[in-house]
Amino acid sequence: MRIVLQRVSQASVSVAGEVVGAIEHGLLLLAGAAQGDTLADVEHMAKKVCELRIFADHEGKMNRSVRDCGGQILLVSQFTLLADTRRGRRPSFIEALAPEAAEPLMAALAAAITAQGVPVATGRFGANMAVALVNDGPVTIVLESSGGVGQKLVGQR
Repeated sequence: MRIVLQRVSQASVSVAGEVVGAIEHGLLLLAGAAQGDTLADVEHMAKKVCELRIFADHEGKMNRSVRDCGGQILLVSQFTLLADTRRGRRPSFIEALAPEAAEPLMAALAAAITAQGVPVATGRFGANMAVALVNDGPVTIVLESSGGVGQKLVGQR
């Protein structure tokens, strides 16, 4: 599983002009499920996201998690994060999990984050979505699980 995480002061996702998910202060997660990802990867990533200390404390140091600061998460499924661009000019998405297998993992990720005590809004799986955000910092971090092919691709560089 690969997640691009952005600290935001606000973010929303729309489908056909209708806002389907929105948050204020918190994190925007663009998440892609890879071949080989399991529920264990989902649980690990949910815990990592909720405990990652990237929000400022009273001294201005990145020392607080999204949970610590009462933030929210907007989770948007994005299979294109698994694009393999090492050869040619057209990305290959063969390492991305098929939609029928990825959708339950994305739902499980939202549930696992909620179980960590952080409110979650989501996009609409498989839809053409427009994401709007105000990146705070900016802070952008890429997370990789150890179970799926996403990690294998990183290791092959």
